[in-house]
Amino acid sequence: MAFLPRLSVLPNSPISLLAISLAVLAFVALASANPPTARETAPNAQQNNANARTEGEIEKNVAEKMERMNAFINYFRAKKFIDAHNLAFEKGEVPFKVAPNHLMHFTPAQYKRIRGLQMRSNRQRHNMAIQAGNSSTLPEKLDWREKGAVTEVKDQGDCGSCWAFSATGAIEGALAQKKSSKIISLSEQNLVDCSSKYGNEGCDGGLMDNAFEYVRDNNGLDTEESYPYEAVTGKCQFKNETVGGTVVSFKDLKEGDEEQLKIAVATIGPISVALDASNLSFQFYKTGVYYERWCSNRYLDHGVLLVGYGTDETHGDYWLVKNSWGPHWGENGYIRIARNKQNHCGIATMASYPVV
Repeated sequence: MAFLPRLSVLPNSPISLLAISLAVLAFVALASANPPTARETAPNAQQNNANARTEGEIEKNVAEKMERMNAFINYFRAKKFIDAHNLAFEKGEVPFKVAPNHLMHFTPAQYKRIRGLQMRSNRQRHNMAIQAGNSSTLPEKLDWREKGAVTEVKDQGDCGSCWAFSATGAIEGALAQKKSSKIISLSEQNLVDCSSKYGNEGCDGGLMDNAFEYVRDNNGLDTEESYPYEAVTGKCQFKNETVGGTVVSFKDLKEGDEEQLKIAVATIGPISVALDASNLSFQFYKTGVYYERWCSNRYLDHGVLLVGYGTDETHGDYWLVKNSWGPHWGENGYIRIARNKQNHCGIATMASYPVV
């Protein structure tokens, strides 16, 4: 199978030249848009124009022009990548398609912000769970959506709260199975606002295990309806009377073991997992079985929810993963990640689940 090279901006590449040209044009336009008048060049011009031409206004003007320029450059970069990748897909060289989406104009910094998983090398794994049995005896296909254990696809917005969505998804699924009742959507905002003492940093990132610890010690997590999502870090407003559920503990799965992960998701329910989502191919994923040669299984940056697995007739085994970038991303908010491919993108590196 052939692979696309990682997209890079070389000194003489069209993207680099375009960026330089646009930068020059932006500053030239800024300087020449309003040439100084005789009044403006008079000795007391600064006083006469104090309210019209302050340094702050000029800086704001420059910043706005640069922002528009960056948006155009990122759009151009994304479109070039998408066109090249889909051409390779049509040739059968890659197993998935990409497409323009709402992240099209994101700068690398903006895209990094919404990948809010905070890996800490010194964090110990808790209550390591060993899943008994053999995965060969499990069903060939599993989808917890069909069993009513998965809420609708949500959208974290411009906030690095992916960890919170992964955690609530796992708790929602576990509670739905235990109570054998209609699934209740839980509050990500509750986690964003209230779990800082456990190491989470709201929209600046966090960990699913930290979230589970908070819910356990707090004796509950509010419902989505009572504590709606705002995509900003705010003051904690948790209320005992609107708790939607709690957890008594949580367990981590053996690092890198896809066999254990398959048994866990089949016998326990939706599992919180982490991925390397740093590549453009993930950002613009549309459909197919995601396999990215540049994907790391160690350096992870995005929390998601594993809700099943299966096998594609053309592209082989996959994991079914729920993202938190809205239903307009990927396969209606989901992505199929290559399974049994040496822990691809680290899907089995940091897997954990709550006990309710």
